[in-house]
Amino acid sequence: MSIEVTAILAGTIAAATPLVFAGLGELVAERTGVINLGVEGMMLVGAIAGFAFAAQYEASVASALLVGALAGMLMSLIFAFFTLSLSTNQSACGLALTIFGIGISAFIGQNYVSTALPGLQNLNIPVLSDIPLIGPILFQQNYVVYLSILAFVFVWWVLAKTRLGLLLKAVGESPESAHAMGYNVLGIRYCAVLFGGAMAGIGGAFLSTVYTPMWIENMVAGRGWIAIALVVFAAWKPARLMLGAYLFGGVTILQFHAQALGLSIPNELLSALPYVATIVVLVVISRDKKLLKLNLPASLGKTFTP
Repeated sequence: MSIEVTAILAGTIAAATPLVFAGLGELVAERTGVINLGVEGMMLVGAIAGFAFAAQYEASVASALLVGALAGMLMSLIFAFFTLSLSTNQSACGLALTIFGIGISAFIGQNYVSTALPGLQNLNIPVLSDIPLIGPILFQQNYVVYLSILAFVFVWWVLAKTRLGLLLKAVGESPESAHAMGYNVLGIRYCAVLFGGAMAGIGGAFLSTVYTPMWIENMVAGRGWIAIALVVFAAWKPARLMLGAYLFGGVTILQFHAQALGLSIPNELLSALPYVATIVVLVVISRDKKLLKLNLPASLGKTFTP
C-alpha cells in the first residue's frame, strides 16, 4: 500500500505540472484585467508545435518546450490584437481562440498520430532521492517538473515583492489611473497576455513530449479550462493556485490507481472526476462573495481605450 501511495503522490506532481504552467500564465494575465478563455486552444497549439518540432528534427525536450512557448505566444498575440487593440469582447475572442486551436492542432497533427517520442527520464538526485517516502515523490521527477516549481517561485516573487507586481495589480484595478500616471496600459497588458500564452504553450508541449510522449488529437482534454478555474479557486494568488493544481493533479491520477487501491468505481465516473471537481470548486468559491470582492481585479474582462 505504501508503494502505491508513493506512486500516486509522485504521479500527482507530474500530472499537475501542465496545470501549474497554464494556471500561472493565466493568473498573470488576469492580474492586469484581461481574461483569456483561450487557454485550452493555446495549450493544444503548443502541444502540437512542440511535438512536431521534436519529431521532425529529433530535437531535445528543451527545444520542443521553447517551440511550444513560441506557438502559445503567437496564439495569445492574436487574442491580444483583437481584444486590446480592437477592443473586442474578451470572452468571445477567448472562446474563438480555443475553437481555432482545437481545429488547427487536429489539422497539423494528422501526420503525427502514429509517432512516438522517447520522452524524458526522471532525475535521481543523489542522497535526497533515497529519503524514505519523500525521496521518490519529490526528488525523482524530470527537470520540467522542477522548472514549474521555479516558475511558481518567480511569479510569486514578482507579484508579491517587486514594483512590477504592484504595477500589474494597479493596471488590473484601475487602468484609467495607471494611464493617467503615464504608464502604457495596453503595452503592459500585451506583455502579460504574451506571458500567459507562453506558459500555456509550455504546458501543452510538456503533455505531448514528456508526460505522454505521443500526439493524440485533443490531448489537452479540458486542462485549459481547469487552469482557468484554478485561477478563480486560488483567488488570484500563486500559492493557492499551486495547491489547487496539485489537488486536481491528484484527482486526475487517482483514476489510474483506483483498481489497485481496491476502489470499485466505474471508469467513466473516475474519468469525470477532475471536471466534476472543477464545477464543485467554482460553485463553492462563487458563494464566497467577500473573498471574490477582495481579490477580483476590478477591471477584469473590461476593455480599455486610452
